[in-house]
Amino acid sequence: MTKSDTISNKQELLLEQREELLRALKARFEKNMHRHKGVEWVKVQAKLDANSEKLWSLNEMEITGGEPDVVDHDKEAGEYIFYDCSAESPKGRRSVCYDREALESRKKHKPENNAIDMAADMGIEVLTEEQYRELQKLGNFDTKTSSWVKTPANIRELGGAIFCDRRYDTVFMYHNGAESYYAARGFRGSLRV
Repeated sequence: MTKSDTISNKQELLLEQREELLRALKARFEKNMHRHKGVEWVKVQAKLDANSEKLWSLNEMEITGGEPDVVDHDKEAGEYIFYDCSAESPKGRRSVCYDREALESRKKHKPENNAIDMAADMGIEVLTEEQYRELQKLGNFDTKTSSWVKTPANIRELGGAIFCDRRYDTVFMYHNGAESYYAARGFRGSLRV
């Protein structure tokens, strides 16, 4: 399935795509109950059924290799929080620099895209460092890859961006020029439904 097959002019999924996505999300939810103790799938699905544009975003996360799953329930806001839970940084979102400014600053060998614009196009947010560290409490992620995380404005203004990974059973945060990109670096996203 290609991205163009997935999108209608209103960013809604076809019935068959919707059912396929819901089956995948439910199976992942049931297989990984440690990520969302006390959360019931029937309530998650009711929220998804009422928010078709969020289903479209979850499908974008899925088709780019993110394996989205529920990681939290914000009871006050009445929202379920999904993160990309793929073992490694999502394959369909790697080899990207940090943002549009970084992309435009490259004179040669430009990547095809950047993390911030891709996330916005998908209707998701790039994980913050704090969210990334919370994700790592649920399993071992990015042991061979790394993921851009939301960079504070003061670092970005100086030309840098931050990324994280897990090595030696420890989560590390690093810096790089925002224009850099690597085959093993992508980004992880979050979505509130």
